[in-house]
Amino acid sequence: MDQQTATDENALTTTTTDQQSQEPEQEGDSTVAAKKTKKIIRRKRRPARPQIDPATVKSEPPPQTGTIFNIWYNKWSGGDREDKYLSKHAAEGRCNIAKDSGYTRADKVTGSYFCLFFARGVCHKGHECEYLHRLPTLHDLFNPNVDCFGRDKFSDYRDDMGGVGSFTRQNRTLYVGRIHVSDDIEEVVSRHFQEWGQIDRIRVLTARGVAFVTYTNTANAEFAKEAMAHQSLDHSEILNVRWATVDPNPLAQKREARRLEEQAAEAVRRALPADYVAELEGKDPEAKKRRKIEGSFGLQGYEPSDEIWYTRTKALEGSEQPAQLEAPAEQLMLEGASSSSAGAAAAYDTPAPAAQGQVTGGGGIFNSSTVAALQSMAGGNITTQAAKAPSGPLVGYGSDDDSD
Repeated sequence: MDQQTATDENALTTTTTDQQSQEPEQEGDSTVAAKKTKKIIRRKRRPARPQIDPATVKSEPPPQTGTIFNIWYNKWSGGDREDKYLSKHAAEGRCNIAKDSGYTRADKVTGSYFCLFFARGVCHKGHECEYLHRLPTLHDLFNPNVDCFGRDKFSDYRDDMGGVGSFTRQNRTLYVGRIHVSDDIEEVVSRHFQEWGQIDRIRVLTARGVAFVTYTNTANAEFAKEAMAHQSLDHSEILNVRWATVDPNPLAQKREARRLEEQAAEAVRRALPADYVAELEGKDPEAKKRRKIEGSFGLQGYEPSDEIWYTRTKALEGSEQPAQLEAPAEQLMLEGASSSSAGAAAAYDTPAPAAQGQVTGGGGIFNSSTVAALQSMAGGNITTQAAKAPSGPLVGYGSDDDSD
């Protein structure tokens, strides 16, 4: 159907072009060129196909995976270590991303989890599945307490480093054991594991048949662990895929710390505006010129230097109330009056009755404005006098001079 539709549309496009090319000949306008129209045919996303025949699925109760059945959580508990005989059986199926991936019902629901059976290659529902049938990407973010399949994590790893994992550590490295030793073991491991996402680093111990695969995204590591469990590479071996322990190498720890810093910086860079980030990183050559124009302080033709602009910016950023930066300093009441204040206070000297108090002026503690306000309130019966100079034995009190 798709090929037939594309053929019909191509035929329609060709017919339209021919008609446009014949019109100028009939009208005699040979200089006008015929316009060619092209239509872009977008293919719709294909639905996810069933990986196995639904008729072969048996409705049996799940096998016993522990020693005690917990009625509160409706699952088996205990038996943390995997059965050594079960681990020697090959997986029932294997996921093929190129053929099996497609849209399902979960694509219409935001925050849906990935299908565990799809990763293992045994999902029989196809596009009717309630989970995603595709690879995780960097934009698929989940709660740290669950994995990409929606299973709850625990505080500690299992004794055999299997299972879902721990929420106390962001683990992106898989331990792969039982690899068939060959000359091209590194190429074989990288070819099979890069199918499940972008790989950050691979380390292969050729003599022991062991590899450590580190993915860029945690969700891809969780998907690859289930997809490659009990699988085989180019030979008939059965892989033992587990979570890797913490690398004691100091270089590896520094590399992980540097990666976390880069990840945090990238998150901050995405949160800030693009223009501001470009100015900080020096990628905007016009930012410096624009900043000087905006910081001319209202003076035409004035270009402040970088030191003045930097000081002004820091002053505005460090103050909670920028409007008070340029406010004039106000004189408080308890201050020495100036010569002008003394002269103004002398003009208001009037005799006062003995019952009324006296307010010192001139060189006293109140300035002229305060004296004028008090005089208006008291009806002009305020006398200002100069403060007496201290005399007596208290002149040298507290002096460090030994002569006193």
